[in-house]
This record gives sequence, C-alpha cells and structure tokens, in this order.
Amino acid sequence: MRFDILTLFPAMFQGPLTESILKRAQQAGKIVIHLHDIRQWATDRHRTADDTPYGGGAGMVMKAEPLAAAIRAVRAADAHPGLTVLLTPDGELFTQSMARELATLPRLLLVCGHYEGIDERVRATLIDREISIGDYVLTGGELAAMVVVDAVARLVPGVIDSESIVEESHSDFLLEYPHYTRPAVWEGLEVPPVLLSGHHGEIARWRRAERLRRTMTRRPDLLARAAAAGVLTKADLALLAEWGWQPERQD
Repeated sequence: MRFDILTLFPAMFQGPLTESILKRAQQAGKIVIHLHDIRQWATDRHRTADDTPYGGGAGMVMKAEPLAAAIRAVRAADAHPGLTVLLTPDGELFTQSMARELATLPRLLLVCGHYEGIDERVRATLIDREISIGDYVLTGGELAAMVVVDAVARLVPGVIDSESIVEESHSDFLLEYPHYTRPAVWEGLEVPPVLLSGHHGEIARWRRAERLRRTMTRRPDLLARAAAAGVLTKADLALLAEWGWQPERQD
C-alpha cells in the first residue's frame, strides 16, 4: 500500500515513520510512504503557502494554488490516483472500522491541514474524504496523519501477524482482555490461575468474559453497539445480564 503525505512540515514525520513496525513494513515492501512538502509548489520566492483570510479574523489560511498543485502532482505520480483525505477537526471520526476500510485501498493521500485550515475551494473540488482523530484541535494535521498511517498500515496484510489483531480492542466493538507475562507473582500480585492452567477452552472463556467486563465497565457505549451489530452471543448476553447489564430497547 502506498501512503502519500502532503504537509508543510515534513521533518515532523522522520521519527514516527522510521521506527518499529512501520520501519519493518517499509523494509519488507508491504507499505511505501512518500512525504511531500507543499511549499515546493509555491510560485513566489518566499515559497508562501498561506495568507490572511477574506473577511478578516485571526490566523492564516492555506492558499489554494500551491495546495491544489501539490495534490494534482502527487495524484499523477502513480497509476492509482488514490483517495485524497484531509485531516481536519471538522471531519468524520476515525475508527477501527474505518482503518480496516482504508487498509483495503492501494493508495492513500493524506493532506495535513494547518493554521485555520485550507481554502474551501480546494476542499470542495479536490478532497474526497475528511477525517478527524478526535473531538479536539491540534496545531496541524501532521500528528493526525501519523495516527492514520499507523492504524491503517498495521492492518495491511503481512505487516503484522494476523492473529494479533483478531481480538484486540475495537476489532468487534469490545475492548481487549488483560495481559500478563512472567513472573507469575509480582509484588504479591498473582497472574489469574486460569492462564497458568494450560486449558485452552477455559482460557478462551476467561478472555471473552474479561473483554465483556472491561467494555461494560469502561466503554458501555461500545457494548451497546456490539449488541446492535449482533456481535454478542447468547452466552455473552446471559453473562452480562448476571452483571446487571441489559441492551437498550429499540422502540
């Protein structure tokens, strides 16, 4: 999968994109990441990429000309034009299901907004989708782009062991079960005996129950979504009922 990141600050990406799983995925040829400095498409000697907003007000706005030229040039650099995504607080909330969807694409272009945002005419004509990583505002879209690349890349086949993502948090609206490793007793705290039993069926049942318990306690909103999606089994619902949880009625 190819990622193209259009940004005013390409140096911000050097650490996050060159370590750990993303580094190994690039070395193995599973993903390719290209950084593009939007200022390269500015036409004045100062490489100006922003200007004051019409109508007045605080802050600056990313100019239409260099950004549009950058998007068009980067799209043309590969046979697959790709999906052009703007990282913006106004966008659709980024979720694990969206990450899975994007991981099926051959190419993704991520446009990092900055300042007060981008000229609306570019937004209306050259942006295919808008994504937000949360209900808060960052100084720019660079950190959001890093989050999207990391979340999507790890789902590309071959990047990590497929078994590692089957029961992780948000894979099916449920949070992940607790994990333990050696030693079996640490500062007087013991690993749950079932995990030392070697009984795979009991371990699986314990883990499922812990996923349900943790989701009910920490994110009951996800549990309601799991019920609505038909993810919960009769055994799950019976166990949750014992704990006092009931799915919301749909009138």
